[in-house]
Amino acid sequence: MAPAVGQAADPQAPEQFFVKLETSVGDVVIEVNRAWAPIGADHFYKGVKEGFYNDVRFFRVVPEFIVQFGINGDPETQAKWDQEVLKDDPVTQKNVRGTLTYATAGPNTRTTQLFINLGENTFLDGQGFSPFGRVVSGMENVDKINAEYGEKPRQDYIEQLGNRYLNEYFPKLDYIKKASIVER
Repeated sequence: MAPAVGQAADPQAPEQFFVKLETSVGDVVIEVNRAWAPIGADHFYKGVKEGFYNDVRFFRVVPEFIVQFGINGDPETQAKWDQEVLKDDPVTQKNVRGTLTYATAGPNTRTTQLFINLGENTFLDGQGFSPFGRVVSGMENVDKINAEYGEKPRQDYIEQLGNRYLNEYFPKLDYIKKASIVER
């Protein structure tokens, strides 16, 4: 049964904040602008504050397109967060290289999965993909994220089995060690 659509009870994020992703390939700093997509920014803020993105794998890497992440390595944690389905934000920014956007499976289906645009993907703008942040340092590290597995890891298996599945079958995936709100 699909969860009800609605904005999760997320705390309001600051109008602008910075998130440092300490990754297996080096640090990445993202500037989040709440005005670009407030529902997405608030949910990301909550996820970072609660440690949701710690020890999370970059499970889908399509060169010159996107690097995707945001399925928690613990299936119970992921199941809880999957119940918090977000309403769409209007698209106010373009999906250009370095922007951070929630993945979606159609209208009002965002949960925890995100991607960083590796290329100029403005064709996504008309499909409802609403950027809410951008990489301000460490894009060279994003470019280093291992792409050898492409789109092979199965998202349903990641949700059911967590990092155990990824570690066994895709041991060279890069990952976020820790995500934290930082001063800039």
